Amino acid sequence: MTAWEYLTTPLVIHNTAAILNNWGKQGWELVQVVPGPEGGLVAYFKRPAGGGSANAGLGAAADAARQFEEN
Repeated sequence: MTAWEYLTTPLVIHNTAAILNNWGKQGWELVQVVPGPEGGLVAYFKRPAGGGSANAGLGAAADAARQFEEN
């Protein structure tokens, strides 16, 4: 049976594709997008446990932030 690890992150509406692509490069699969508790959107991702380093998500978040600043 596959063990999964999960991640949640807010989505910036006008930069959604860049954010999703960066998480996808780290092996994360988008499961669901829901309204956040304070407005905006929250994305839920999963990937097989051990699919990357423990800090891989931090790198993807930094890449998304840089692309946001460039736009």
